[in-house]
Amino acid sequence: MENQRTESRRTAADGIRLGLRALVYAVLGGAALLAIGTVASVLGPLLALDLYTPPVAAWWTVFTAITVQGVPFLLLGTLVSAAIGAFVPERVFQRLLPRRTALAVPVAGAAGVVLPGCECASVPVAGSLMRRGVAPAAALAFLLSAPAINPVVLVATSIAFPGQPEMVLGRLLASLGTAVVMGWLWARFGREEWLRLPKRSGGQSPGGGPRAFVSGLQHDFLHAGGFLVVGAAAAATFDIVVPRSLLEVFTGSAWLSVLLLALLAVVLCVCSEADAFVAASLSGFSPTARLAFMVVGPMVDLKLIALQTGTFGRAFAVRFSAATWVVAVTSSVLVGWWLL
Repeated sequence: MENQRTESRRTAADGIRLGLRALVYAVLGGAALLAIGTVASVLGPLLALDLYTPPVAAWWTVFTAITVQGVPFLLLGTLVSAAIGAFVPERVFQRLLPRRTALAVPVAGAAGVVLPGCECASVPVAGSLMRRGVAPAAALAFLLSAPAINPVVLVATSIAFPGQPEMVLGRLLASLGTAVVMGWLWARFGREEWLRLPKRSGGQSPGGGPRAFVSGLQHDFLHAGGFLVVGAAAAATFDIVVPRSLLEVFTGSAWLSVLLLALLAVVLCVCSEADAFVAASLSGFSPTARLAFMVVGPMVDLKLIALQTGTFGRAFAVRFSAATWVVAVTSSVLVGWWLL
């Protein structure tokens, strides 16, 4: 009896130590990336000025802005992902989600409202859901809806468009509709060989617990963080290569303006918590075009494609991103025509 008590105390002490270690890793890891981004944002422009190359200074500014903006939400996503993988039993998801995939998809899409993060956070969480036995179609619906319909995003949209509740409602309906449709499309047409299902990291205990949480946090944060940097670099490159005068050519056409802002959302990689303010500043474009910018951005952008490639494989990312873009634009046009 005494041995059992001693063993339980040791287990509790180990759990506390591992929890504190995970917290330290999370705080230090996020602080380190933020510090690197801040230093780079200061030294990069200075170096560019020394070399008499202002475009390089602009590149550094855009790159560090995207990276620093995305890191906190990426950290949030990896914390949630590690917690789901380590502490939430598989039977919980089996009880919450309907057994039929066709019904599980809209339920999972609506559940995206509970994660106040951006697209950087949704990818590791969706991967963790798949590891816990959730149908890929339902997990993908959650991946698309979480950064687009959570309360933080909707409140930010209402502030960016004061006195225009129809813009908030339009974003909610178009984003949720896109997520559900994409989930159903994957359930119907998706193939197993296209999707590389996420696996547990080598050191993660299959039984879960604090050790699995620490291992999963380290693996997901470092893995996803690298692809976040790659996507940010690609977006910064586009931002300084395409001249602003070219964008003004498309504002005169309603259809071309929708397509232009839908493409611009892909390459600018603006966080979903901030994209409403960017859309509101594009006053020369139609409301439907600005709605498309806000619907497409959280679901298809360069850094998200990079994160999906690293997590689920290139074959999945190419097909899923292309289809999502088409569905998101179509949904935005339909909702904009009806509501705006």
